[in-house]
Amino acid sequence: MSNVAIIPARGGSKRIPSKNLKLFDGLPMIVHSIRTALKSGLFEQVVVSTDDAEIAEVALAHGAQVPFLRPARLADDFTGTAAVIVHALQQLPDFDYACCVYATAPLLQARFLREGFELLEREPEKSFTFSVCRFGFPVQRALTLDGQGALTALYPEFRNARSQDLPEAFQDAGQFYWGRSAAWLRGDVLYSSASLPVILPRHLVQDIDNAEDWQRAEYLHAALKAGGELQ
Repeated sequence: MSNVAIIPARGGSKRIPSKNLKLFDGLPMIVHSIRTALKSGLFEQVVVSTDDAEIAEVALAHGAQVPFLRPARLADDFTGTAAVIVHALQQLPDFDYACCVYATAPLLQARFLREGFELLEREPEKSFTFSVCRFGFPVQRALTLDGQGALTALYPEFRNARSQDLPEAFQDAGQFYWGRSAAWLRGDVLYSSASLPVILPRHLVQDIDNAEDWQRAEYLHAALKAGGELQ
């Protein structure tokens, strides 16, 4: 079996400027994902898909490959991850499996990448495995704000339900997506019964979309390193 890691990393980032290159624990953010993918030993190639020459230079300096630059039509605010992976696969030699690894996943651990791959290998009828974590509180009891700024139940039918009686819900952990290359190219649906979960502890998950997220990720990363849990 042959595997490729594809790390999408476009140049434009509005909420956190140059997010993929901003220093995180002394290294450009994307380098953490590159190093973890390389360390896993799972991949024949670790490829960065970018439209940005500076990102390409940093990726090459840290052991990734950049065999192409992503076209501008796939580097805007509206292009989905799947389209980027399909484009990359079309530029590369044939691989049996392709793993999308996000460039902003500094808490990513090689052991979970390995778990995802082994799970997909064992389940030949499935298309994908990807990282998820449990919501910290039942989503059915979520609150929102009405037009006047007052709190209201997002799902009023569950307003009086006991939390222990509600089904468990999971969120995308935003770290990696393993898929059979054929499934990516066919356009199989990721959020569907074609996928299996790699369930991560919630303290190993932090999406990074704004300055508050970034700061929390730094706190988590430092604590995990100090405790010897970040491998």
